[in-house]
Amino acid sequence: MASSTSIQRLLFPPSTPHRRPTSLSAATRTPAESSTAVEPSRLESRVEKTEKGFWVLKEEHRTGINPQEKVKLAKEPMSLFMEGGIHELAAVPMEEIDKSKLSKDDVDVRLKWLGLFHRRKQQYGRFMMRLKLPNGVTTSEQTRYLAGVIAAYGDQGCADVTTRQNWQIRGVTLPDVPAILDGLVAVGLTSLQSGMDNVRNPVGNPLAGIDPHEIVDTRPYTNLLSSYITGNSKGNPEITNLPRKWNVCVIGSHDLYEHPHINDLAYMPAMKNRKFGFNLLVGGFFSPKRCEEAIPLDAWVPGDDVIPVCKAILEAYRDLGNRGNRQRTRMMWLIDELGIEVFRSEVAKRMPRGELERAAEQDLIDKKWERRDLLGVHPQKQPGFSFVGLHIPVGRVQASDMVELARLADQYGSGELRLTVEQNIIIPNVENSKVEQLLKEPLLKKFSPEPSLLMKSLVACTGNQFCGQAIIETKARALKVTEEVERLVSVPKTVRMHWTGCPNTCGQVQVADIGFMGCMTRDSEGKIVEGADVFLGGRIGSDSHLGEVYKKAVPCKDLVPLVADILVEKFGAVRRDREEDDEEN
Repeated sequence: MASSTSIQRLLFPPSTPHRRPTSLSAATRTPAESSTAVEPSRLESRVEKTEKGFWVLKEEHRTGINPQEKVKLAKEPMSLFMEGGIHELAAVPMEEIDKSKLSKDDVDVRLKWLGLFHRRKQQYGRFMMRLKLPNGVTTSEQTRYLAGVIAAYGDQGCADVTTRQNWQIRGVTLPDVPAILDGLVAVGLTSLQSGMDNVRNPVGNPLAGIDPHEIVDTRPYTNLLSSYITGNSKGNPEITNLPRKWNVCVIGSHDLYEHPHINDLAYMPAMKNRKFGFNLLVGGFFSPKRCEEAIPLDAWVPGDDVIPVCKAILEAYRDLGNRGNRQRTRMMWLIDELGIEVFRSEVAKRMPRGELERAAEQDLIDKKWERRDLLGVHPQKQPGFSFVGLHIPVGRVQASDMVELARLADQYGSGELRLTVEQNIIIPNVENSKVEQLLKEPLLKKFSPEPSLLMKSLVACTGNQFCGQAIIETKARALKVTEEVERLVSVPKTVRMHWTGCPNTCGQVQVADIGFMGCMTRDSEGKIVEGADVFLGGRIGSDSHLGEVYKKAVPCKDLVPLVADILVEKFGAVRRDREEDDEEN
């Protein structure tokens, strides 16, 4: 990885005077008021390290803990991987596994530390496997391997691009898991520590290294973060017992494709004393009971300290975080309790030198920047090359699609694919002379580089087709509702619509222009039907803002006219029948 000094030279060569950024970013927002006092005993670690290197909750803090904490205490989840327990478990039939609470908790809870999620309600005996794919960068070889895995499961197998630039594959059966894990390692992938109380996939600029306007290439940082988090894919027990899940991103462009305001830790590029580094935002999260945007930690670290500060923040959260009510265990709750200054001091104490620099006055984000479209054909910073962004409808792909994507990446690009948080895919490094032929490929009729304005930013979580948490079906419905709305109205610009099947909001409805959160409701005849709470007003970029509920419990069958009305009233849409009248006149 390039050092902070070399990155500094790249950004500001000696012959170029240092230009101060033109505006302030989200990193300058005023943090919440700090608590006036914190008892010293509250700052004593609540966890301790075992002889095997795992961290467990101390005996005196085990009262009132949530059920998930009890599962961790009963058996260390990482032992299934680090001590080979998965081989023994995979050899046991599901019916036998279900007879014991310990082994049943293995498949329903502890396997999530290996990235495996049992779909007990929808696909008994089958699992979704979530990978680690830092910065959303993957290769044709990796894509073919994953295609081969899901192809073996026929109609039960498929894959999804997630809202964290990641792959999830579906249909996996337990006896196959050891071989699949070995196969992942062989192609340079891992699924380790991608679920439950672990750090999620590190997100970065999907155009890293090819972006003509990038501030910094995020790939070295996200790769380092992923290596640290997973112990180089061998497991990192230092941070596998967090109070709750934890998200991280590194910002590389003015577009803020990485959505820093909804991450537990966001690195915002900033210069200090002519040295490149990052201001830090902390605490952003979504949950069924509360959603909060990240706030400034009032801290700056040089580029070389990206891992030390991540480690310090995670250890402060691990040591001090609450483990009672599951809805009050995300890191922002700890920040609220301690106050931002006390939390900051706890992070500083865990830094290698026991200190943390105050934030740079400004960061490098141009607040007036207009976010660029990633879909279609765009020039790279490398002369003679372009990247081509493909729209993947609601992120769903089949094995045959993945094989074709891998072929296109090899034939027209450099054998690389990039995943985006909008659930789309980019083929980078396409020679300009090959672009025209690429656009004629049959797969691009399905995965269009030029989708409609309503389709191009459509996002949907898994929904109740596969997910036991989801209340409603989302992916097929999102496509159908959008298609029907497009028949009614014409929009002048992209409108971002997100669907999520339940209040866990994996579909991130709060950042959408229009969001739909699944619920059950009654229709006009009093029948219980699938419905959605409709959100409006979410914004992304430097003026980010979380959306709020516009209308609650709308039956899904009534959404089309409502959405059409919203688009006309708030987004400048024109009704199709009016368009036809205008043309006739």
